[in-house]
Amino acid sequence: MPVQKRYYQSDLTNRQWKILKPLLPKAKSCPGKPGRPSSDLRMIINAILYLLKTGCQWRMIPNDYPPWSTVHGYFRRWRKSGLWRKILDHLRKKERKRQGHKPDPSAGCIDSQSVKTTTQGQEVGIDGGKWVKGRKRHILVDTLGILLIVVVTSANTSDHTGLKALVSQYFKNGVNRLRKIWVDGGYSGTPLFEWVLNLKKTYQLLLDVVEKEGKGFHVIKHRWVVERTFSWLINFRRNSKDYEKLTQGSEAMLQIAMIHTLLKRYGS
Repeated sequence: MPVQKRYYQSDLTNRQWKILKPLLPKAKSCPGKPGRPSSDLRMIINAILYLLKTGCQWRMIPNDYPPWSTVHGYFRRWRKSGLWRKILDHLRKKERKRQGHKPDPSAGCIDSQSVKTTTQGQEVGIDGGKWVKGRKRHILVDTLGILLIVVVTSANTSDHTGLKALVSQYFKNGVNRLRKIWVDGGYSGTPLFEWVLNLKKTYQLLLDVVEKEGKGFHVIKHRWVVERTFSWLINFRRNSKDYEKLTQGSEAMLQIAMIHTLLKRYGS
């Protein structure tokens, strides 16, 4: 007997699916297997969101979704094609317009976060400053806290290296409106001096170091936005650690978490 589909809280609402559907490629039958029907893309997305929100294993996806291997296959193909980032870029521009901003930001903020990994992960190191064995997430966000670029590396990668990777990837797409990036004191110092000067000449981009004032907890001007973004991403249990074998898979999971965060703003 066919399994009756249950509704899970992570599933897309009709309104959210209406926004997302035009951004996905059309479902096709499996090549070389004309007898196999195409997959329901809404069910595929819902299965990925269930895994991301609950933190379960791929093989533990409920059986009222498509088979886990099919779901993982779509996730992997869309990661390789860059689809997750394209969807995120579209929704970010849509949200910025909704809040009265231009599609592309003129200012942003960069920070990093070290998280533990599981046994199957590759590219793993030890963050000597925080004593975390795992990976490091480097993110660039706009002034609304929306993710622009994410780069995942081993935890022993310096913040300087992560910053260079973020900026290089962002400007690779020809986007040149960004003029200022707020960073903390970890991104200052002699090793970056010449590179920062080159940024000013090439992209007219300025790094603004915002230091913490005083002892104890303080809301740091400008930089609190990126800290809030990390809390949004961690709210998806799959992101509480790094469970992905490849760093590219880790980046995709963070992008999908931000995609779902933006879609939820459009309600039911």
